Amino acid sequence: MRDDTVYLRHILECIRRIERHVAGGRDPFFASDLLQDATLRNLQTLSEATQRLSEATKATQPQIPWAQIAAFRNVLVHNYLGIDLEQIWTVIQRDIPPLKQAVTDILVAQQ
Repeated sequence: MRDDTVYLRHILECIRRIERHVAGGRDPFFASDLLQDATLRNLQTLSEATQRLSEATKATQPQIPWAQIAAFRNVLVHNYLGIDLEQIWTVIQRDIPPLKQAVTDILVAQQ
């Protein structure tokens, strides 16, 4: 699990960036292609980092849909013309907070 620490910290950094990008709320996010692009890039990077976590680490947080996060990365990378910003906003609001808590919990448990 120690080898996963760098990926876990990277995931948290991506989450912090996403939180900053959407801190102004839904309307500024939907109005700004810059905020959208930055957020999508961090979602992609975050998703990529989760794929590099060991199965043992992921097993400590079974409530997190790790396979769905990996699949989401493929949507972001390969279906970029079909990205639904409403879906992205829902992911940010619904899925990022529990992922942030789970990653934080893993890091705390490693200390």
